[in-house]
Amino acid sequence: MNLQSDDFELFGVPRHFAQERSALDARWKELQREVHPDRFAAQGAAAQRVAMQWSVRINEAYQRLKDPQRRAAYLCELHGAPIRAEDNTAMPAEFLMQQMEWREALEDADSVSAVDALAAQVQQARSAALERCAALIDTHGDFAGAAQQVRALMFIARFAQDIGQRQDQLGQ
Repeated sequence: MNLQSDDFELFGVPRHFAQERSALDARWKELQREVHPDRFAAQGAAAQRVAMQWSVRINEAYQRLKDPQRRAAYLCELHGAPIRAEDNTAMPAEFLMQQMEWREALEDADSVSAVDALAAQVQQARSAALERCAALIDTHGDFAGAAQQVRALMFIARFAQDIGQRQDQLGQ
């Protein structure tokens, strides 16, 4: 293993958005078994520290690869299209209008069923954005377009958290 490898190389999977979660899970367990610090106990503290570094590196890669949004962002960055969410918040007007409508709907929601219906809409929008990411990355190689979809997914994720808080307020 090489610490300089990207996450896909480390896990031995292609640099694609589409990944089998079960394969990632299995590979993560296999890699963790290979580098578990207990396997290096007889080789001393230095070997155990290196094994621990590898374990941390494998866990970080696994967290990125198993999460579709983080995987898409990572692929964009690997291909020269950084997300830059801190300084690039420009979004299409249609998307911003949708966000405003959702915010108003959340403010007006006074029942669990109304919030649940909104949550379903947001989940559907998230699924559609992930599908667009998959097509932009794996089919079209449009990493700049995929970066914009990742930024949209970040907005959606934040709004989903707001929905969760509203659900808690309504006693769900």
